Amino acid sequence: MTGMTDTPSFPRHSARTQRFTLGVPRAFSIAPDGTRVAFLRGKHGTDTATCLWVLDPATGQERLVADPIALLGGADEELTEEEKARRERSRQGAAGIVGFAVDGEVRLAAFALSGRLFVADLTAGEGTGAADAVRELTVPAGVADPRPNPDGTHIAYVAGGALRVVGADGGDDRALAEPESDTVTYGLAEFIAAEEMDRFRGYWWAPEGDRLFAERADEAPIQTWYIADPANPGTQPSDVRYPAAGTANAAVSGVVLGLDGSRVDVKWEAASPYLTTVHWSAAGDPVLGLMNREQTRVTYALLDPDSGMVTMHSEESDPRWVDIFPGVPAWSCAEHNPSGPDDGDVEYSASLVTIGARDGANRILLDGEPLTPPELQVRGVLSVGEHGVQFTASADDPAEIHVYLVSRDGVVRQLTEAFGVHSAVFGADLAVIGSVVFGEPGSTARVVRLDEDGDPKDLCTVRNVADVPELTLNATMVRLGERALRGVLLLPNGHTPGTKLPVLLDPYGGPHAQRALAAHNSHLASQWLADQGFAVLVVDGRGTPGRGPEWDRAIHHDFAGPTLQDQVDALHAAAAEHADLDLSRVAIRGWSYGGYLAALAALRRPDVFHAAVVGAPVTDWRLYDTCYTERYLGHPDAEPQVYRRNSLVVGTEPSGWAERHRPMMVIHGLADDNVVAAHTLRLSSALLASGRPHEMLPLSGVTHMTPQEVVAENLMLLQVDFLKRSLG
Repeated sequence: MTGMTDTPSFPRHSARTQRFTLGVPRAFSIAPDGTRVAFLRGKHGTDTATCLWVLDPATGQERLVADPIALLGGADEELTEEEKARRERSRQGAAGIVGFAVDGEVRLAAFALSGRLFVADLTAGEGTGAADAVRELTVPAGVADPRPNPDGTHIAYVAGGALRVVGADGGDDRALAEPESDTVTYGLAEFIAAEEMDRFRGYWWAPEGDRLFAERADEAPIQTWYIADPANPGTQPSDVRYPAAGTANAAVSGVVLGLDGSRVDVKWEAASPYLTTVHWSAAGDPVLGLMNREQTRVTYALLDPDSGMVTMHSEESDPRWVDIFPGVPAWSCAEHNPSGPDDGDVEYSASLVTIGARDGANRILLDGEPLTPPELQVRGVLSVGEHGVQFTASADDPAEIHVYLVSRDGVVRQLTEAFGVHSAVFGADLAVIGSVVFGEPGSTARVVRLDEDGDPKDLCTVRNVADVPELTLNATMVRLGERALRGVLLLPNGHTPGTKLPVLLDPYGGPHAQRALAAHNSHLASQWLADQGFAVLVVDGRGTPGRGPEWDRAIHHDFAGPTLQDQVDALHAAAAEHADLDLSRVAIRGWSYGGYLAALAALRRPDVFHAAVVGAPVTDWRLYDTCYTERYLGHPDAEPQVYRRNSLVVGTEPSGWAERHRPMMVIHGLADDNVVAAHTLRLSSALLASGRPHEMLPLSGVTHMTPQEVVAENLMLLQVDFLKRSLG
């Protein structure tokens, strides 16, 4: 195993390799002339120091451009609290160069390392194989999210809440906008955008490179919570602004900032407080996605950057909620001859590409008209180019995600075939197609050239140096019950048919997330649990993506009903088909929403479930954030009965608990600023008040993300011990 000096247990190996993701190439940028592809990857499968590389698509040869260990002289990284929070929001566990941005020609890259600003010449050394291509620019400390302008002459970045710009040669460093108070930031995505909208950036360059649109966020309206470190009582608690359901969000507005020092303030109606996305390209005016607090309407608004005026282009609405999709809105240009086919003059017309629910499917829309067929459930747009719109979608199986191309006249081509999950990055006439499949471990990244019809022809493969798990899947993908619930059933390796097995359900189960995917490595932890003597069942129920808007929205105002019932129905259907599943010994485990679901199962359906491992659960939805919670359950002031019905605890009173008691192990990181430890503490208090014994496992210094390898290993071992004791 690359990078290993011993043979660790699977839980430790998984933690050491960050679930076998270290060493996987990612974050591809393709030069418009097709001569190079920049990307990130470590040097081996346990290397957390992510490096910047460049690949020559013609030869498959790669060059190391920037090594964080060399750039820091072997010193450890020093991260600000703001940068730690950014990485927590993006679930980024690696170190080193965790992100980079490029100019329009993909000749210049900018990245932050230990709060310092570096630029790299991606063309240096072409043809020679090596060059000293990286320079540090002298700027204020605490650099975040540096991005070159399209022509590569300037680098914008955020430091100390100010949006700043510096020349690519290191000169003329200055602030374009500085915070008016310690609660204001320019150019950063606020908590809600990063945590719940998957928008991790807060400014966008104009295509001409002479000005930017930036978010201004003021957190002053948000309530302050305090997260203590009980293991170190001498440490002052950290204060965080947390927008819990029903409380105030950050005040978000925009500003257009010119390199000439100009400033144009941009505001929109207060009824649309959420800035979901921004698209600014040469094809048309800047487009803002603006969503109301209820999330029942998203408006695509055109911005006049000279005046700051915002006008509506189109909107999507739904009485329950409107989804946010990656890659849209985006302009699509088409050329035509205004005076006929023999006229030499060519004009371009721009249409807005969006995604919306039509005829029971999430479909790509071109100026509001469906472009893709209702047989495809679109997941997101990857690129809008000369061949048409490249996108990801699921057809008749939500476990599979494929890459497609649709032309402006609605002709669809499927670009990937293998049973698995695929995505891609497009540029020039090239693409990097990333694939994971069900039947083999790891992932592949193929560089392909698109022919005149947009079909891919293989050029080379980007090297993947991730460790290969020493674990064999004994897994079967299944469809269960009358709703054909998609799931994965995993049995112990070497299992003898006819031998009864205790059953462990291992779901996430919440909205907008899947676990029953045709992706080998996604099921490794479940297989390890199966090898400890369980039949493990992973099921995606109602609310999970890939099966259409009505399936997604079946959980509206009702987490507790459909998500729990689908797990019960799947269990009984699996047992009817597989006689070795012992329904007298059934447990469930989960983390985050999965932790909520596990506790819900033990407390409300003890007739089915006999034990539960409850990890970082949301127990009272009034303590979770505005955007996520209100999307599904509404505003707590308007829907108090909905919150009571879906909560595990309301105050200290049990909410819908059955009389029978089932053992529970409750686990929570005390440094969690997403699902705060108060959720678990309130559940524990309610359990104690009702005389129900339970096991508590507080994790000192641990956030919502995976802990260190020794803790991760022991955490898995303790869960198995608890499950075996509880199930007898």
